[in-house]
Amino acid sequence: MTTTSRPLHRIARRSLLALGGAMLAVPAWAQADWPGGKLITWVVPYPAGGSTDVLGRNIAQRLGPALGTNVIVDNKAGATGTIGAAFVAKAQPDGFTLLGTSIGPQAIAPHLMAKLPYDHITAFEPVVTVGTIPHILVVGANQPVKNVADLLAAAKAQPGKLAFASGGNGTILQMQGELLQQQTGARFIHVPYKGDTPALQDTLAEQVQFMFAPAAAALPHVQAGKLRALAVTSAQRLKPLPAVPTMGEAGLKDFVVEQWQAVFAPAKTPAAVVQRLNHEINKTLKDPAVVALADKLGVTLVGGTPQQLGDLQKADSAKWAKVIKDGNIQAD
Repeated sequence: MTTTSRPLHRIARRSLLALGGAMLAVPAWAQADWPGGKLITWVVPYPAGGSTDVLGRNIAQRLGPALGTNVIVDNKAGATGTIGAAFVAKAQPDGFTLLGTSIGPQAIAPHLMAKLPYDHITAFEPVVTVGTIPHILVVGANQPVKNVADLLAAAKAQPGKLAFASGGNGTILQMQGELLQQQTGARFIHVPYKGDTPALQDTLAEQVQFMFAPAAAALPHVQAGKLRALAVTSAQRLKPLPAVPTMGEAGLKDFVVEQWQAVFAPAKTPAAVVQRLNHEINKTLKDPAVVALADKLGVTLVGGTPQQLGDLQKADSAKWAKVIKDGNIQAD
């Protein structure tokens, strides 16, 4: 009896130890009760209908079932996205209020606005980078310039005469025009519009000479021969435009600009909750329906870790802070 009980006892003990080790291997978020069926609010700091809103809603629709709850989208637009960002910054850090936003409120606007009710870095926990939107440097089809070198030569021959359009003061579209001036010494006139669409319309009508346009908006006009693409701002050439060089290939090696979209939570949100959100959103970004929608919107899906998003935000914040200071750029 004794000789058989000891081995069984040792076997049972080893089994319990193995089970304990397996439990330790399970991520902390997998053992937590969060969200416990409680509603999650996904704040979009822009009006409904834009790419950040449309893609965010699509992700939120799939995120809810993955978490065993519902995720509703709440549009809190205004002040270049900082109203919605401020709302989330002040929310309880419990994982039930998220910010689905873009580069503007998190890396550009804070350097343009004299006072914000939050710090764009310390008031948030990065969750995940959703994707990036490349831009295309375009001119009207009848413009004499054929490439970036031609555009710069024309600008230097007529300082302050050529105009570029943007969707408004402080937008990523304006920032690229300012960056082009600072990197090349060329001087342009900035013409801000109330949105990207009217800016693109006047570029098509050749009321202005050029603009940096979101790829999805500009591509149909380029393919139809109504706009000429001089270069793309991404690190790699775009698949639909294999003959169009990057800005680096066009001679501006440090000119890489991609408008990112990302998810943030209020600062001090528990790390286990952030990791759970990161895990589930990364899975959602691989959903074929989400991939198809992103392609339609001109968004390159990214994913990755919270740390990678945090590093990206800090790098772009420093980059655009310098451009804004050197260009003495003011918000409306």
